[in-house]
Amino acid sequence: MSSTTKAAKKSASKFGRLLGLGAERLMKEPQLVAVADGLVVSDVAAEAWYVLSSANTDLMPEDRQDIEQDAAALALAKVLPGYDCHLKIIWARLDGEIYREEAHQIFSAGDIEMVADMWARRLDTLDLPQRHILLGIRIAERDSAANATVKNGVAGALGVGHTGLDDTELAHLDGLARRLERRLEATPWRARIAPAELLAWAISRESYRPQPAPPNLPTVSGAALVRLTQSKAIPHSDHVRMIDARGETAAWVSVLAMPVFPQELITPGEQEWLRCLSEITYSHPDTGEEALVCPEASVRFSVWRKGTAIKNVDKQRQSAKEQRKSAAEGSAGETFAETEETEAVMEDLRRQMSRDGMTLLEDHPRIVVSSTESLEDLRARCDAVVAHYAGLSIDVVVASEEQRELWLETQIGDMLRVLDLGHIRTTDALAASMFWGGSEAGDDEGPIAGLLTGTTPGVCRIDITAGSARGDATTTAFVGRSGRGKTTSMMLATLIAGLKGAFSLMLGFKGDEGGLVKAGEYLGLDSHHVTCGVDTPAVADVFRMLPKGDAALQVVSQLLIILPERMRDSVETHLLRAANAVAQHEDPATWRVIEMLQADSDPIAVEAGNALAELSRTQLGAPLLGKPRSGASPLRPEPGLWLVQVPGLTMPQAGTKPSDMTMTERVSLALMRGLIAYALNTSARADLRDLPKVVAIPEVHVLTGTDDGRRFIDYIARTGRALDTSLAIDTQDPKSLLGMDGVLEAITTVCAFEQSTRSQQDAMAELLRLPVSDSTRALIHGVGKDAHGNIRHGHCIIRDRRDRVATMQWDAPSYELLRALSTNPKDQAADHAEAEDAALYEEPAGAQDADSVHSPAAEGSEAA
Repeated sequence: MSSTTKAAKKSASKFGRLLGLGAERLMKEPQLVAVADGLVVSDVAAEAWYVLSSANTDLMPEDRQDIEQDAAALALAKVLPGYDCHLKIIWARLDGEIYREEAHQIFSAGDIEMVADMWARRLDTLDLPQRHILLGIRIAERDSAANATVKNGVAGALGVGHTGLDDTELAHLDGLARRLERRLEATPWRARIAPAELLAWAISRESYRPQPAPPNLPTVSGAALVRLTQSKAIPHSDHVRMIDARGETAAWVSVLAMPVFPQELITPGEQEWLRCLSEITYSHPDTGEEALVCPEASVRFSVWRKGTAIKNVDKQRQSAKEQRKSAAEGSAGETFAETEETEAVMEDLRRQMSRDGMTLLEDHPRIVVSSTESLEDLRARCDAVVAHYAGLSIDVVVASEEQRELWLETQIGDMLRVLDLGHIRTTDALAASMFWGGSEAGDDEGPIAGLLTGTTPGVCRIDITAGSARGDATTTAFVGRSGRGKTTSMMLATLIAGLKGAFSLMLGFKGDEGGLVKAGEYLGLDSHHVTCGVDTPAVADVFRMLPKGDAALQVVSQLLIILPERMRDSVETHLLRAANAVAQHEDPATWRVIEMLQADSDPIAVEAGNALAELSRTQLGAPLLGKPRSGASPLRPEPGLWLVQVPGLTMPQAGTKPSDMTMTERVSLALMRGLIAYALNTSARADLRDLPKVVAIPEVHVLTGTDDGRRFIDYIARTGRALDTSLAIDTQDPKSLLGMDGVLEAITTVCAFEQSTRSQQDAMAELLRLPVSDSTRALIHGVGKDAHGNIRHGHCIIRDRRDRVATMQWDAPSYELLRALSTNPKDQAADHAEAEDAALYEEPAGAQDADSVHSPAAEGSEAA
């Protein structure tokens, strides 16, 4: 403690003794001098401040939670002994305007302004709280015995105080803070230096006045710091009233003390007394609606050094021993049971500290409740907090007649003022609060994909294209039963990738993915919809999708698959000759190969050509073998959003011999190979190497049921990082993924939707890396339903790249976007009927450009 502080405390204690108060209650408020990265400096002391990372403990197995808690208790005992510390848990509202600015940096394609505006309005509507965990550690006292008298003399004579902070002192303090950071980084909190902007915001928010943004400087000091810290507070018996610049009430704040804790806390569980802050709700006094209270926490604590702790324990033991002896020497010869118990407890505690490494700390927990609406609303919130903790056997009370002192105590840069509302206990007790626990999943930055639905509210950021940039694997799996929103969620993720400027290809085998293109057009993306069928011949012609040198062999391979086994050996040479000849044509096409076979002198070649010509008129054969029509949009290796739908695809089972395949299976396999070749070629193109690419496959079990499909999925998964190609797969069968080691190794993110059968639940648990148990099965079975048993579309369990597991809700920023993505047949039918009605009043098709196979240009038109 500095000499000035000691002198002031000694002076204040004279009056304190007369009033029955401690000296700290009467101490003058410290004056802040400067705020820098990781530093808050006042006229009496310097504090290092750190941002603590959250841990995802909601779905963490109990044994891992125990390990996490033990590691935190050990960190308190090893890193912080002898320091005065200040733990703050504060909440901020996620501002839509801030994300609007982020969106312009995240997205590079489509109508960026519209997307930014949609999400800004959505976030403002949700009004989501965002938790910040800050830890302050006093690292230096600033006054010395030599200059204390001089400073006080100057202040008395001129009415000013010296508040200068020179560069040498700042550099010294920064070095102390950085050294502590290195030690705190290895703890479960993964602490990092708090940015100056965050600290300035945390200080200025206490005033409840509109404050200018802190200057973007290494250090905030002088007039800028004065503006950030100016405030006016009027204390009352049970609250503090905050006054704004116009003299009106801006907020009401109450500080609650926690005087009594149970002798033992049960963790993991509900008694995690700081983690549960985000769970407290109250009934609004006017509307009656349930809402979050979001109380904040301020805990000042000091971890005792081992020698100091043992000395204090010995002192208490000796005192109890003397009381026992004194009572035994009395006339009654009896001692109080409490005295004997105290002595025994102290002896046991002394033994544990010496042998087991137990460490003690003194903490002073405070809960801060505020309202910007009314005093009645504040009191309703306080009642809810008191009732919530009463259910946990923890006493919480609104401190009476000490609101000023407790409110000052909670401020950054201030000091402990009310010493008699603290506790002396083991480091395990503070670690048991799990103040850093809750829900945390997703990326640290990037596009918002949905909302966390665990005990800690917030947004979940997912970028399926970010793996390659991180040097990580690139596969995202959407797994779960039908009708729970996994395909819609994958389409949202694909749209986000498109907005980031990626080449996004979705191979649709279900036929209900058409909303992807509608949503892409709604967001202003360059969108292409290719449906493989009789009306769209040659849209998947390999000659049109691949370079000529690569296409010839792929065409031969396709046609050999399609033809009956009896023809293959005899016609292979003829096929290769024709394909090589067509490859030299200025407009190579598979239908030209068929015509050359029909004109061949060999009867087997003619028979094969005739068979292929007939197949070119079928639903599955036309996209590969047919002659192109004007206006149809073929698959092209160009950036944009591409949806390729293949209705009616019937794939052979893995291991089926070619001779045992039906004609439909042979043609389906050939078509799938063509699409695979297109996807592989586009992802490997040198001119697109720097462009993020996404290959999204709904119902991937259609592919994994074949040898070719499994090889394709495995190849994309393994080479995705090198090719900057991300793979998104959607399946109802998690068991089918367990046998694909290449895919499993490449999966960075899993979105697990509801699963009903035991075997699939166990497979899902393995994908999530959760223990295979009844509790995990119940979690997976219930994730797709709300409290009333209704289906909750888009709600899932996410395992992110850091193996954190949490529940989340995929979210679209507008109803129109969500409706466009709908895979519900009734919604699609209604939209189709509405489009047909609108078409009656539109211009003729020939007056518009045609870029969709669903609206080909009329013959003779300019577009044709």
